[in-house]
Amino acid sequence: MPACSPELTIATCNRGDTTVGGTALAIMRRQKVKQSLAVAFAFVSALCCSLAALAQKPGGILRLYHPDSPANMSVLESETVSVIGPMMAVFNNLLVYDQHVPQNSFDTLRPDLAESWSWRDDGKELTFKLRQGISWHDGRPFTAADVKCTWELIQERSNDRLRTNPRKSWYTNVEDVAVEGPYEVTFRLGRPQPALLALLAGGHSPIYPCHVAAAEMRRHPIGTGPFKFVGYKAGESIKLMRNPNYWKPGRPYLDGIEYTIVPNRSTAILGFIAGTFDMTFPYGVTVPLLRDVQAQVPHGTCQITPTNVSTNLLLNQTKPPFDNLGLRRAVALALDRTAFAHILMKGQALIGGAMLPPPAGVWGLRSDALATSPGYDGQVERNRSEARRIMDRLGYGPEKRLDLTVSARDAPAYRDASVILIDQLKHIWIGGTLHAIETANWYPKLSRKDYTIALNLTGSAIDDPDQQFFENYACGTVRNFSGYCSPEMEKLFVVQSVDTDQARRKELVWHIDSKLQQEVARPIIYHSHAATCWHPQVKGLTVMVNSIYNGWRMEDVWLDK
Repeated sequence: MPACSPELTIATCNRGDTTVGGTALAIMRRQKVKQSLAVAFAFVSALCCSLAALAQKPGGILRLYHPDSPANMSVLESETVSVIGPMMAVFNNLLVYDQHVPQNSFDTLRPDLAESWSWRDDGKELTFKLRQGISWHDGRPFTAADVKCTWELIQERSNDRLRTNPRKSWYTNVEDVAVEGPYEVTFRLGRPQPALLALLAGGHSPIYPCHVAAAEMRRHPIGTGPFKFVGYKAGESIKLMRNPNYWKPGRPYLDGIEYTIVPNRSTAILGFIAGTFDMTFPYGVTVPLLRDVQAQVPHGTCQITPTNVSTNLLLNQTKPPFDNLGLRRAVALALDRTAFAHILMKGQALIGGAMLPPPAGVWGLRSDALATSPGYDGQVERNRSEARRIMDRLGYGPEKRLDLTVSARDAPAYRDASVILIDQLKHIWIGGTLHAIETANWYPKLSRKDYTIALNLTGSAIDDPDQQFFENYACGTVRNFSGYCSPEMEKLFVVQSVDTDQARRKELVWHIDSKLQQEVARPIIYHSHAATCWHPQVKGLTVMVNSIYNGWRMEDVWLDK
């Protein structure tokens, strides 16, 4: 077994694990997880990580800036990294993606509140054995009942209620969560779903306590994680403090984490350069700004990565004029994706479909399939000529323009892209006026379909088709903001979800993704890159390459000062 050090990742320490990792096929074939392997895994992990701890320095407050003021602190009610990023350190999941492996995949699943799990032969029951002796931040014991309560809340089977419920579409296949004892639960499914493990491992799926009301979780969340929530003041700060009773001995190293809310991007970056902040907000440095930051912080680290955040166009299909496929197709043909990528990303962007393109993405659409979709072949002038012919048939032209309000979240990444979009739509006789919406109202507005055309950024919580397809494209789901609905496609969503053969599933996912682009369900403009920067004193941090949401447990981060 290799010795652990700050430079040796936990992935290396856990390389021999065969109990909880593996492909979907392996997961579905296992009848149960043998207790001896689970114990061995726990022993090796504890030994490895205790050796690593010898090199760490405990103490200190990690200081970051934060770009906006979220509506509340409830992860289960949130659709933005503005909440999920800071709050991931407050909670635990049943399982979690390895915090030291950049690419999330089935092979990087690790135990968290669950010490092991096993599938029944038919793939319709998933049983978790839970850790014992874990307490909530208020001292109450964690038990299997808390797991059941969490999913009753998500599935709206509880007397308590979430104000918004974006996770509901993730778990429609879960028919019941049965408590088998104080420390064992079984998820009973309507059909086999290997990717359920992937959904459970992300930052969006923490376990909530039974004894704390949903309303209180919005104001003062209680978790089992390495850090306790201290307070949130809109427009000022989010503060966390070390959980001295965390169930992982010696973790976390930090005394606390403080996010100072700085909406102005230039002011925030200057604060980082001046040393006011140890770290930027995750993925908070744009490609155009990166060179300046690196020049002024020569001894710092800036890591530019794909984000699995797509800049996309929402065309409200529930009402005119975009209930017309021809008009949607015209808009898709008008897009010059290369220009977007050059202006906003200095060319550092990935052109793709719904799923993040490889190599960062596991499931992304092949380039040859993309080229057959409207607006993806790079022939901008030819495509716009075709778009104008469509517009002419629909009754529009130079003397009869289609004037629209373009909605966008009032944040730089949204506004900047919207300006380019409005300019490009002029080429096909569509006039646009920008309407910027504050963060607290943005997602409720989209959910109500209270817009005509909108420029949106969609962060994929999990790099898995089950999350992407069922959340964003299934009929009637909360985050299907465009109102796209195809029963035929939903059947294909289910077929790929059930398939345990990874290669066969990938072929089907490519077919589905290509079809979504053909039907202009939600035109993807590009998948962005962004940078996270930190000063030399920040140690133990790994930046994920295929999700902005899943790497912020922060229990292994420490300050060398």
